[in-house]
Amino acid sequence: MSVFKPQFDTDGLRGLVARLLEELGEDTSREGLVDTPLRVAESYRYLTEGYDIDPAEVVGDALFEQQYDDLVVIKDINFFSLCEHHLLPFFGRVHVAYLPTGRVVGLSKVPRLIDVYAHRLQIQERMTREIALSIQQILNPAGVGVVVEARHLCMEMRGIEKPDSETVTSCMLGTFRKDPRTRSEFMELIQRRG
Repeated sequence: MSVFKPQFDTDGLRGLVARLLEELGEDTSREGLVDTPLRVAESYRYLTEGYDIDPAEVVGDALFEQQYDDLVVIKDINFFSLCEHHLLPFFGRVHVAYLPTGRVVGLSKVPRLIDVYAHRLQIQERMTREIALSIQQILNPAGVGVVVEARHLCMEMRGIEKPDSETVTSCMLGTFRKDPRTRSEFMELIQRRG
């Protein structure tokens, strides 16, 4: 899967943000806005750094031989991303499960993988699938399940203006797609709240 890697020019982006502020009728020399173009440029650099990160390198050598063949679930992993349609944030929780086939991954690597994909201009559906495919490719488990629950500010602040609405997407691969019991166990485990 080839990934678009944007060229990042802080000075160029800073100039574009200054121009945007001016087009909005703002005075970019006023105290509150003097450093805004640079801050926005640096923010966008951070929020889109996922293009520069190879998911396999994030996992590195944190793959461990382990004879464990029951469900592994990591749930309620918070994330923030930017909607590619409006450049507004969407955010929420990701739940990931996999059925190992002799290898497990270091638990901290799963949230890091999620950040790789969340730190790109995204749509929730694609991000959900990218996370699942990445785990499938790196671990080669019997199956992977990913559920993403998110709020989209493009729906809450503009357009339909429906605060607190939540979008839920899922991607089920391997056993999670073929076996309703595995999928059902995953869904039941992520619904349990402490």
